[in-house]
Amino acid sequence: MQLRDPAHLVSPRAVAYWTVRAIPPWTLVLAVQSIWLLSSRDQSGLRVAALVLTVLFAAAHLIVMPRWRYRVHRWEVTHTAVYTQSGWLSQERRIAPISRVQTVDTERGPLEQLFGLANVTVTTASAAGPLRIHGLDRATAEGLVAELTEVTSHSEGDAT
Repeated sequence: MQLRDPAHLVSPRAVAYWTVRAIPPWTLVLAVQSIWLLSSRDQSGLRVAALVLTVLFAAAHLIVMPRWRYRVHRWEVTHTAVYTQSGWLSQERRIAPISRVQTVDTERGPLEQLFGLANVTVTTASAAGPLRIHGLDRATAEGLVAELTEVTSHSEGDAT
């Protein structure tokens, strides 16, 4: 089997989800820096510069990261394998032969439910751990689980 780019992108709503998820840590950092700035007038120029840099990094992260992840995150299921690609700075491609699939699970946290998203985890007989597909539309995730259940039920392998 050849490792290749999977065909399907995740849900476009994942961009908004990943953006919203990244806001609280930046808010915390900016709050701490604001308190640091207001707590003393010594070296206020350095503190203002640090705050400005943090705002610029936060804005860049909130604008670039979700869109980059959306372009990278891909998945595909064929009759022979499950293909995934994920990450943004550090990217990973994985392939799992259908004959090695043991379980297929979905997960939806509260924020993901708000965005109508779900994650699919494909557990295999691999030391590398399960394949995870994040940011799927809920209906797509449910269809994927049904498809994998059907495809794996016809597999000749023993998932080991």
